[in-house]
Amino acid sequence: MEIKTDDYSIWHDPESATIFFRGFLRLDGMEQYQPVMEVLLQAIDQSSSLTLNLRELEFLNSSGISMLSMFVVKVRERGNLRMILQGSDKVLWQTKSLKNLQRLMPSLTLEFG
Repeated sequence: MEIKTDDYSIWHDPESATIFFRGFLRLDGMEQYQPVMEVLLQAIDQSSSLTLNLRELEFLNSSGISMLSMFVVKVRERGNLRMILQGSDKVLWQTKSLKNLQRLMPSLTLEFG
């Protein structure tokens, strides 16, 4: 599945069990993030591990961070899924927010590059 707009794109590569995020994601409220959550939920139904590659996601607003937090909690509740978050240490919001997501799921692997 893929979501593509002028500001951002999100796509799932089932072979590598990776969801890629690129651009500026600043939707208004959780309702507008529902299609993004659907991509994430469909991906965890297809694999025992999942990588979220956020390295090219330059901006994510507070609603988006809330949506990611909710997703991480859902993954943690399943208990049988390995998750990796790949971020960029050059993108300020990622260095702060991704570490907070790891607090929600201590088994979450963070990779910065």
